[in-house]
Amino acid sequence: MGFYNLFSRNRPMPVYRLERFGDIDSLVLHAEAPRSPGPGEVLVRVRATSLNFRDLALLHGQYPMSCRPNLVPLSDAAGEVVSVGDNVTRFKPGDRVANSFFPRWFGGRFPLSSAREQYGSDQDGWLIDQKVVSAEALVAIPPHLSFEEAATLPCAAVTAWTALAGITAGDTVLTQGSGGVSLFALQLAKLLGARVIATTSGPEKAERLSALGADEVIDYTALPEWFAQVRQLTEGLGVDRIVEVGGPGTLAQSIRAVAVGGEIAMIGFLAAGQASIDFKSLFLSGATLRRIAVGSRADFEAMNRAVTLHRLCPVIDRVFSFDQAREAWQHFDGRRNFGKVVIAHG
Repeated sequence: MGFYNLFSRNRPMPVYRLERFGDIDSLVLHAEAPRSPGPGEVLVRVRATSLNFRDLALLHGQYPMSCRPNLVPLSDAAGEVVSVGDNVTRFKPGDRVANSFFPRWFGGRFPLSSAREQYGSDQDGWLIDQKVVSAEALVAIPPHLSFEEAATLPCAAVTAWTALAGITAGDTVLTQGSGGVSLFALQLAKLLGARVIATTSGPEKAERLSALGADEVIDYTALPEWFAQVRQLTEGLGVDRIVEVGGPGTLAQSIRAVAVGGEIAMIGFLAAGQASIDFKSLFLSGATLRRIAVGSRADFEAMNRAVTLHRLCPVIDRVFSFDQAREAWQHFDGRRNFGKVVIAHG
């Protein structure tokens, strides 16, 4: 019997809390009383959530930004509006919504105050049956997507969209690996008319990346110095944009693979190693290194318009049920997924 059969509307709702950092046993199911939305707020029935690399970093106590234990985890969710408080005009009951990663970054330049306002690390996240949030922290989801698909968008997809800002038809984009951000970057770059060179770790993943639209794929296990192949594929010019998710283990090669005046969008720290950066290579590249902090609500809405127009569908590796939340985390921690790992809440 699943947890949703154990909790009725008239009883406390099921909610997971990450009681401490360090191991999966700290992810504990609780029963807590829901609350009604106040003025400007919306009550959302959460239908699905998805995992990001930051959730693994939080679990293992390796997240580089502020965080505190005993919060409800996960930053990404989709669901439907159950009820609204006074003065809410953005949504009505029955609307399908997803959350913005930063609940108070609506547009424009990133406000420093938002750095300490992240779901799952600074405030309660979305691994919960129902959640009350500001109506301003939500966006409508593309009509062709399921709740499971829409739950993959708030962090990974918006990050990829922001990393590709300014890319136009004919530009060349380099993506790294087959995680959520990288796959969204591949799909969105193709949508924008760009040529995509992808790196990956073996022929099976290379085949799947090609099927998604990658123009060329480099197996970095066979070609550890993959920047040289990038140069060869671009006739020595390098790529216009690199979606840099590896960090310490890949940045030095990215600098050697980027075109003069190109950009490296710095996102993550997935690849182990030490970034020994050669100043001469960086100087001669004339490249811009831009740190990406997901994106604003306006970025999310702009991306959703493109996703809707082109009927883009996220790549999902596997869907787990709510009562399998620990198994979902363990599967994701194995780092063998191709695409997003999702939890369906029922």
